[in-house]
This record gives sequence, C-alpha cells and structure tokens, in this order.
Amino acid sequence: MPSQRVRTSEHTARIAAPAGVVYGLIADAVRWPLLLPTPVHVERIDFDGLHERLRLWDLDGEQVRSFHLHRILHPGTRTVEFEQEDTARPGLPTTGTWTVEAHGDTHCLVTLRQDRTPERHPAADTAHTRRPWQTEPADRLTHLSAVAERWEHLDQLLLSFEDSLHLEGPAELVYDFLHRIEDWPERLPHVDAADVNEDVPGIQIAALDTCAPDGRTRATRTARLCFPSAARIVFKELRTPHPIAARTGAWSLTPDGDGVRVVCAQQVLLHDPRDPRDRRTPQAPQAPYDPQGPGAPDGLAETRREVRTWLGRASTETLRLAGWRARTAVRRLR
Repeated sequence: MPSQRVRTSEHTARIAAPAGVVYGLIADAVRWPLLLPTPVHVERIDFDGLHERLRLWDLDGEQVRSFHLHRILHPGTRTVEFEQEDTARPGLPTTGTWTVEAHGDTHCLVTLRQDRTPERHPAADTAHTRRPWQTEPADRLTHLSAVAERWEHLDQLLLSFEDSLHLEGPAELVYDFLHRIEDWPERLPHVDAADVNEDVPGIQIAALDTCAPDGRTRATRTARLCFPSAARIVFKELRTPHPIAARTGAWSLTPDGDGVRVVCAQQVLLHDPRDPRDRRTPQAPQAPYDPQGPGAPDGLAETRREVRTWLGRASTETLRLAGWRARTAVRRLR
C-alpha cells in the first residue's frame, strides 16, 4: 500500500511579549475558550505534568466540531508537541509543534508547524477543503499575539466569579429549564427574544436579545454544550455586548439535601480601554468611546464592578425562576 501524503505548513509571528508569557498561554489550553475566538470548551482528560490529553470543542463556521488533542509540554525549551484527531476524521490526525523563541526580554518569535494527512479519497482533497486548514495557523498566531501583547495588564481585564442557589424540586426539572433556552423569552424578564439551532443533539447555537442595565437591548450569540448525564451546561458567548470582549461559563447541578444546588460559574475578558484595536473590532462599543467614561483606564475598576453585578443579577434571576418552575411543576403533578 502506498504511503499517505502529508501536507506541511509552517507559520511564524513576532510577538511583543516575553517568551515565558506566550509559552504560558499556549500551554494553558483550558483557558483558550476565553482568550481565543474559536475554542468553545476544553476538558482536560489526563495530565501528568508533561503528557496531556484534552477534548476540545471548536467553532467551525456555524457549527461546533470536536476533537481529541494529545500534547507533550516542554517548558525548558518552550515547545509543545501535539497530535490532534478530529472526531469526524478518525485515523487522519494533524500533528505539529509550537515553538517559542525569546528575542530579548519583551519580544519573542512563535512558530506553529503542522503536518496533516489529507482525506483518503482524492476527490475530497481540493483547494476548497485545504484553504481553511492553510489559513487557520496564521489566524491562531494573530489572535495569540493580540492576547499576549496585553500581558502587562491582562489580569485587570479578566474576571472570574460564581453565583449559586439551593433550589427545591427535582434536578431534572431545573436542568430542563436551563436547557430549554428557546423558552427563556417567556420565562425570563431580561430575555426579549431567542433563536436556537440544535442540529446536533446537545450542541446549541442561540441568538438572544437581552435587556441591559441601561435599558437598551443587546444582541448576543452563544454556543452551548449540554451534558445531561453530568447535569452540566457549558457556554461561550460568540457575540458580546461592550465592554465584554469574551465570556465563558457553565451551569452545574449537584444534589443538596432535599433539593439541588445550582452554580453558574463565569469567566469574562473585558475590552482593553488602552488599546485602540479593541475599539475597532466588530464586537467593540455600540456607543462612541468616551475617554473619561467607565471604559477608560481609570474607570476599569468600576467597569469590573458593573459587569460583575449585571451578569450576577441575570444568572441569579435565572436560577430563582428555574427553582420556581420546578416547584410549581411538582405541585401540579401532585
């Protein structure tokens, strides 16, 4: 049998950030959904400090694809070897290496090399099918650079928080409320409209119109992964209202005495008021930028408080109404 062809690509980018910072972003794959645009969710299956196995859900156009990723981390040489196998292309892995080379204290050179085995059927390996694979590495480096070059104040732009409530009633009914996002306009006062696609069971793409604290309607778009056996729903906002640049989170349910405890854990990346690039992106301000307003550097602390309060209020309201629906449903059954 003739050996299969292998296509190789190699892309390099110079990034204005220390090599250690950039390597840390590449190595910490669990944080990719918040920091990079296409990863929706990453589950770490196994890790011994060197070898790592991950399950990653990634946005591909209007769909979410899933693949397994095996990585070997080499912090001493700042390299990461990987083998990626798409669940839709079993037996045709993509292998490669990330390499980070220091260029002084505040700059580095990042190289992403990939080797891919094309489809077994020659007709499937066309210029059209090759184009996304050829452009993805350059896109990844561009987005990695955009995050890494904010390294001096990235911690100020990140928020992580939880809201939780003990709810009476069966966990199945509470989960059903959270899962049926298409019904939220009728059930939640802060949701005006919802358009939900679930072409693959358990994978939802939801476009929502929600009411912000200032009274304006904000359009958002969210990818959701529903795991009923684990009583968990993971989400990532794909279109966010200003001043939010990215938002991820999860609803999780655990038995709690005579009821269930529901936790909504969220992670938020704010737009950087210091960087004009953030004010030119499609997801940037829906109102003119005010250098004296809450989005300015001096107002960042206030922006953090406002976003925490706003999102916390919405998640708590959702939890309370989920509990109320579960209790009333049980009463009707009795």
